[in-house]
Amino acid sequence: MRHLDIQVIEQALQWAQSGQALWLCTVLSTYGSAPRAPGAMLVANAQGQFVGSLSGGCVEDEFRDSLARGELLEAAQIVRYGENAEQSRRLQLPCGGMLIVLVEHRPATTAWIDHLRQMQATLLGQHQQVRHIDLTTGLTQLEPGTHQSGERVSLSDEQVRIRVGPALRLILAGLSPVAEFCASFGRAIGCEVIACDPREEMLHVQLEGVEMQRVLPSMFIAAGGCHSATAVVALTHDPKIDDLALMEAVHTSAFYIGAMGSKATSAKRAERLKRIGGLDDSQIARLHMPIGLNLGSKSPAEIALAVMADVLRVYHGKPRNAL
Repeated sequence: MRHLDIQVIEQALQWAQSGQALWLCTVLSTYGSAPRAPGAMLVANAQGQFVGSLSGGCVEDEFRDSLARGELLEAAQIVRYGENAEQSRRLQLPCGGMLIVLVEHRPATTAWIDHLRQMQATLLGQHQQVRHIDLTTGLTQLEPGTHQSGERVSLSDEQVRIRVGPALRLILAGLSPVAEFCASFGRAIGCEVIACDPREEMLHVQLEGVEMQRVLPSMFIAAGGCHSATAVVALTHDPKIDDLALMEAVHTSAFYIGAMGSKATSAKRAERLKRIGGLDDSQIARLHMPIGLNLGSKSPAEIALAVMADVLRVYHGKPRNAL
């Protein structure tokens, strides 16, 4: 999940608590070059104000026009944009893609406000849940779920299931030029970025939009800093920083744990983690060493790009041979 999801649900909750009916929209599937991924959300009120995004512009305009025409009043319905040539031009996407969107029209009931509060707590918390929306009755409920790579949304004739979970978190285990570029890329794709480094020589480093923790990353991780949507990247070449962070991270549900270094350095680190840290083969296998995609990267920015590309690859459940 992304920070924008949190903004959408918090705005929805604010409007509902003030007594306003609202429309919650969720992208269910995309085809072609549609600009937003399944799970992307937008919330709007009757005045046409909205937070979030479905397409980056064209669909939002048509959606607001639909509200102005008094349409989309069902509790839950499916709307298709750009599906085929027979549709009116106003529903065509300039990119030639297609979006299938769940549109929920919800009055400000106590039950709906409670549902939004649960979604907010899920996005800010540690555990995933699954939203079930009945397209016939409009009823919706949340039940516990587990992190799974791949599709966030499943759709049948009468039911929609959407995985809702914590915002994608990036933990930088130590500061370095590569880590700073990772922070920049992470923020650009909507990650919650946390940098952990207690070293005196790094106290002057302040990264915009990043939570700075002046403690060993291993301590932050051991204190519950990881959840199932967390990526831990160790990028300092300092064993006191990197190795300890890896030793703690393998005991969490983090979906990505990686450390920078050559193949030779990674082999030595694996041996060291077994000998000193007591890690077994299955725990070593969880570590991405060397970290990142093999893009031939040399500069800090290029290495950071390779790291973040690999994080997203794993998060979206893409095997390397599918790239």
